[in-house]
Amino acid sequence: MHVIHWAPAPRRPGLLARIGDAMARHRRIVIGVQWAVVLAYAVLVVLPAWLPLPPAGASIVDNLTLAAQFAFWGLWWPFVILGTMLFGRVWCGVLCPEGALAEAASRHGLGRAIPRWVRWGGWPFVAFVLTTVYGQLVSVYEYAQAALLVLGGSTVAAVAIGFVYGRGVRVWCRYLCPVSGVFALLARVAPLHFRIDRAAWAAFPARTAAVDCAPLLDVKHLRGAAQCHACGRCSGHRGAVALAARSPNAEILGSTPRDVRTGEALLLVFGLLGVAIGAFQWTLSPWFVAGKQAAAAWLVDHESFALLDDGAPWWLLTHVPQAGDVFTWLDGIAILAYIAAVAVVLGGTVYAGVRGAARLARTDWRVLALALVPLAGIGIFLGLSMLTLTQLRAEGVMVPALGALRAALLALGLGWSAWLGWRMLARAGVGGARRGLARLAFAAALAPVGAAWWLSFFVW
Repeated sequence: MHVIHWAPAPRRPGLLARIGDAMARHRRIVIGVQWAVVLAYAVLVVLPAWLPLPPAGASIVDNLTLAAQFAFWGLWWPFVILGTMLFGRVWCGVLCPEGALAEAASRHGLGRAIPRWVRWGGWPFVAFVLTTVYGQLVSVYEYAQAALLVLGGSTVAAVAIGFVYGRGVRVWCRYLCPVSGVFALLARVAPLHFRIDRAAWAAFPARTAAVDCAPLLDVKHLRGAAQCHACGRCSGHRGAVALAARSPNAEILGSTPRDVRTGEALLLVFGLLGVAIGAFQWTLSPWFVAGKQAAAAWLVDHESFALLDDGAPWWLLTHVPQAGDVFTWLDGIAILAYIAAVAVVLGGTVYAGVRGAARLARTDWRVLALALVPLAGIGIFLGLSMLTLTQLRAEGVMVPALGALRAALLALGLGWSAWLGWRMLARAGVGGARRGLARLAFAAALAPVGAAWWLSFFVW
């Protein structure tokens, strides 16, 4: 009697793994998509800057400038934020025009070593703050010339850095991009990521070439989605890399002090929960109007009119007399002061709450700050969607139950971040009154952020 031993059939990879492998196999298609987005980017950002201002009564269906403004600021950017929270940094690896241009320039550039000043960990915070504030001063959301100045300037810088440093990589995207730090934070809650099986990597029986990783990551030791650009080119490498699903809480709950740098935590607390809220809020705030009017009255009473002059160049302060939109020097100072005040007061309150909670729980405040990512991401999406809704209202389109939708999203962000924070504090190992006080401190960090958005949506 012969016994037949059946070898188990190789396990067929799941749908997500096959999608990731397809991204690796069909790089030409991915590159084609990238260059299609570059073309769309040029149409939306470059072409409208050379067109006249939209006439009265123009619509997004009959005016290219308004259509481009709605497509770029009303749809593109809000859903890039949402997409990063859902799918990781696919925008960076597959769609970003700056990344595609920077990598192309790097493949044909000088290939110099990356200097230490480029690798400085504070650039994501500094670049985000400078770009956000400057965009407000020149009204980047309203005027095509300002959008070309801010976004086009960033693209030129990305190409220049790519041409000088590295060889076929994305130095700009890794270290200097103004929104790279934002995406790195938001991708931590993405339910999709490229999972690394280190045991399979080590057991692979053959030598392989290094992964062609454009953002210069050590793929073997990749611990999450924060830095991964989700381009797919490493999928299937050594039988150890695969696109997979995970809990959206897994990366934050599993973070350790080596997974988050001080600059990232400061970007989250003072950037996304400070500067960004101030930038979205100043046009709505009665406090801003009252402060500016009081300053103007004081200047007039003291016969000091220099700051009331409106002759600043358009590339420094908004100057579009055809539209009746001209900033004085006082306007510029008031915008800077308001955003700075919100960043210091709101960001400082959040920082104090998180730092206090972490000290009470004897844990790292930077790790605990990551619990704020859901609230920050949902807040940025809500802030950008304000532009979308303004543009839709101009077209006579009203969103039903808007207040309820906003309240639900805000409650989701607050509840999600509170749950993450409380879980992280529970894992810290302290109990009793000390844990209770830590939770109260963390709640105190969340409350002013919720109040700031509540004022913007339901009071002002």
